Amino acid sequence: MSAKKTAVVICPGRGTYNATELGYLSRHFPDAGMMAQFDAERARMGQDSLTTLDGAERFSLSRHSRGDNASALIYAATLGDFMAINRNTVEVVAVTGNSMGWYSALACGGALSAVDGFQVSNTMGSFMQQALIGGQVIYPWVDDDWRPQPTRREALLSVVADIDARADHVLTLSIDLGGMLVLAGNEAGLSAFEATVDPVQGRFPMRLGNHAGFHSHLQAPVAAQGRAALPPSFFRQPDLPMIDGRGTVWWPGACDLQSLWDYTLGHQVTEVYDFTRAITVAAREFAPDMFIVTGPGSTLGGAVAQSLIRADWRGMQCKDDFKSEQAQSNEKTPMLISMGIQDQRPVVV
Repeated sequence: MSAKKTAVVICPGRGTYNATELGYLSRHFPDAGMMAQFDAERARMGQDSLTTLDGAERFSLSRHSRGDNASALIYAATLGDFMAINRNTVEVVAVTGNSMGWYSALACGGALSAVDGFQVSNTMGSFMQQALIGGQVIYPWVDDDWRPQPTRREALLSVVADIDARADHVLTLSIDLGGMLVLAGNEAGLSAFEATVDPVQGRFPMRLGNHAGFHSHLQAPVAAQGRAALPPSFFRQPDLPMIDGRGTVWWPGACDLQSLWDYTLGHQVTEVYDFTRAITVAAREFAPDMFIVTGPGSTLGGAVAQSLIRADWRGMQCKDDFKSEQAQSNEKTPMLISMGIQDQRPVVV
């Protein structure tokens, strides 16, 4: 890349550190001193160090995907990747994230120090795991070519509302994730949804293991715990614009820090996270040359592409449009880069 390319950085959420990511931190994390600080905080909390978890001989779903472990691993992988972006060739114009990725985005954007951001992520992940209230299920509403099917979406949300209205059933939209609906609910609500909808693509409806009912009123007790444990004094003016889970932009020098704390440990925990809206605002407000999804993993790339299609970005209407747009962009700089994909990483590092 000759001239600097502008980029919006997108931080992934839970479910992105899996078997193929084992060793990600030892391969990519650029600051041994900072890792030692993270490990010291884990030791203070009586938890396994990230060095131990990431260096395990084999991946264990029950161990590595637990909220208290997964949140810390994902935060560290994300922050390490953000630090590794080559600022001589890439100008980061804004940051956003999906779900727990908001905590990472706060640190990448400079509203939290690296260590305070780690404490926020680790603490909230631990509280979520201890409480483990409710669960999540994911289901697509776009067709196989990623073309939006708004009537289908409305029908699914109608099913959700119907189930939620039943006695002892809880089911609500948790994350608007591109072409996917992520739903939060209690066991009765989730099971009723799974029994009502048609199985598609051989894997949906898919229950997300070790996930609580994030971004729903079920998490009110966890939000209260977070507010009691994590002071507003952690927060400071960011260095970069940050786009939250409503599509609101927090601008450097203009942030009401009390409001930022309130949102992060309030609305963001207990209300719908609109990732699609965040990506739409990122595209329209900042019009970057590219979107960079940090590691770990690369599963968020599809949701970013689907969100850009929904935003009618560069006239894209379907998966083929996205693929051709990726190919047409300067070969060295695709529109969407996933740092978790080994052959895309060198473009921005």
